[in-house]
Amino acid sequence: MSTNSSKPKNMTKADIVDRVASGTGLTKIETEAVIEGFISTVISMLKEGYGIEIRGFGSFRVKKKKPRVARNPKTGQQVYVPEHYVPTFKFSKDFKQIVDKGMKLGKTVEKNLE
Repeated sequence: MSTNSSKPKNMTKADIVDRVASGTGLTKIETEAVIEGFISTVISMLKEGYGIEIRGFGSFRVKKKKPRVARNPKTGQQVYVPEHYVPTFKFSKDFKQIVDKGMKLGKTVEKNLE
């Protein structure tokens, strides 16, 4: 069985709700409320300037970007980009290691299936 491993697999929020609901015993409606609550709390706290650390998962932060002059790639015209803030996420070391090991094992499995 050959799989196209170059094409990324994506999950939607609905897929995550389904997976969490089946793993916890909560209803899909309850699970969706929890996930929505988590997302809105993260956004709200970042807007207020707080950082969020979830051990074994990662850290959400807001970084301040300095004003700069950029170039429009289509026209080549210079464009002023004012100071702005961007949310960032940094994965924990444990998270990175778990994903790396899982992907390596997955690739081994895929090769054995071909």
